Amino acid sequence: MPETGLTFAQKVLARASGVTRPDPGRIVEAIPDFSYSHDFAVYAIDAFERMGATRVVRPDRVAVCLDHIVPADNRRDANNHARIRAFASTQGLRDFFEGGTGIAHQVMFERGLVTPGSLVIASDSHTPSGGALGALALGVGETELGFAWATGHLWIKVPDTVRILLEGAFAPGVHAKDMMLHLVARLGVLGAVYEVLEYAGPAAGSLSPSERFTLCNMSAELGAKTGVFPFDPTTAGFLRGRALFDYEPVHSDPDARYSRELTVDLSALQPMVALPGREDRGVPVGEAAGRTVHQVFIGSCTNARADDLAIAARILRGRRVHDGVRLIVVPASRAVMTEAARAGDLETLLEAGATFMPSGCAVCAGVHQGVLGDGELCLSTSNRNAPGRMGNKRAEIALCSPATAAASAIAGVITDARELAVA
Repeated sequence: MPETGLTFAQKVLARASGVTRPDPGRIVEAIPDFSYSHDFAVYAIDAFERMGATRVVRPDRVAVCLDHIVPADNRRDANNHARIRAFASTQGLRDFFEGGTGIAHQVMFERGLVTPGSLVIASDSHTPSGGALGALALGVGETELGFAWATGHLWIKVPDTVRILLEGAFAPGVHAKDMMLHLVARLGVLGAVYEVLEYAGPAAGSLSPSERFTLCNMSAELGAKTGVFPFDPTTAGFLRGRALFDYEPVHSDPDARYSRELTVDLSALQPMVALPGREDRGVPVGEAAGRTVHQVFIGSCTNARADDLAIAARILRGRRVHDGVRLIVVPASRAVMTEAARAGDLETLLEAGATFMPSGCAVCAGVHQGVLGDGELCLSTSNRNAPGRMGNKRAEIALCSPATAAASAIAGVITDARELAVA
């Protein structure tokens, strides 16, 4: 069989490993271009020290951003944070972002630390968010990250790639989150295990960096190794004056071999809700409408950027949160919060009855704030809804877009935002 061209992932790993043709399934020894972590960096530090390492290799390409438990609410986590701060200072890491700066994935995205064609690793399953900027962004374990800090390289199994062709355009009231909930329901949570989701097709270029972030972020909910959008003028425009490293965009060859191709017609989609229990339990919002909601969370690395807050504010403007609902809003970063404040969206959300928390993972992580009571339902713009995700296995979580979240916060029950004619 004649050789075909290479996929995006193969090309990035070929450059990072020096292997001319890294075919899927092969294990290569690659040098990451950039790595980062968050509160769980403490476990990477444990691994680093157990290996007998004393100096981080290429500290100018490492960053840490505290985001999971900010501010710390117990002695253990406060001490872990102190240890991470000391490590970052002693090792001379390129960047240390204090708690409140934002969610690590968002901070790396907006600060220009993730660049097209680069191999990025981080100790979090939603590292694929970086694919929005054309990077091969891979989540790894803390031990793997510690090893990479100690040695400068990492073993990586070359993944297969699924090509997802996007066609059409979103109808009014339908958003990128709805598309992702549709795709997860269509393929299942194990629908792309250890594969790269390469988003392409005529509609791919029409999506904003934030929309691309949402799709790459939730590629993890399909079991994918990562997701990626090809570099294009939108990527270049976002990174202009922002990228901190020189970069060279990478594209799949026209004759690259994919494990399969799927087509998604954006114009055929409708607002979705992933019912409690698993991310692939997505249904059109009408099938879940009317169910009582106790808490609404607009936040997480999936949907808490300025455009998401603007969508929610447009629906909540001049309205009030239902008396039986707690609306918690957590902007993805301080920069997002500042932008939303200047646009007047924070004022709108506050006037509607929203409660704000410091920028970070917050309720999504389920480790210290916004914990649900027994029997309660939280409608969330986050990415996971497994039992106990928000700190209580006797509570439930449903996933949705910021539009559905805002409309439901007003009504007190799951509601299609299009019914309010401002979706």
